[in-house]
Amino acid sequence: MRDDVPIIQKTYDFYREFYKLVPQIPKLDRYSLAQKIEKSCLDMLELLICASRKEKNGKLQLLDQAATKLDLLKLFLRLGEDTQAIPSKRYLALSKMLQEIGRMLGGWIRSMN
Repeated sequence: MRDDVPIIQKTYDFYREFYKLVPQIPKLDRYSLAQKIEKSCLDMLELLICASRKEKNGKLQLLDQAATKLDLLKLFLRLGEDTQAIPSKRYLALSKMLQEIGRMLGGWIRSMN
């Protein structure tokens, strides 16, 4: 893992926390919504790692794609809470993690301009 890029570690931590929650999600939602959240998180993690290895001119497109994945993650997570597939307490903790990741990603994108 790239320890010099804190957003990668934060995203990794988010995935780890969500993964612990998956067995508690109702089966109906586990194989739809939970899988979408997991896939979006893993895709975002992949994009962040790729961006960390690119030269400056190649990073912005990858970071924009990662921002889109982050928006999807936030939406899917909120949907999980709204449908009561994700307990409110866990939703709040995970949402807070995504907010911090969003601030970090926004800062990284702004630094590219």
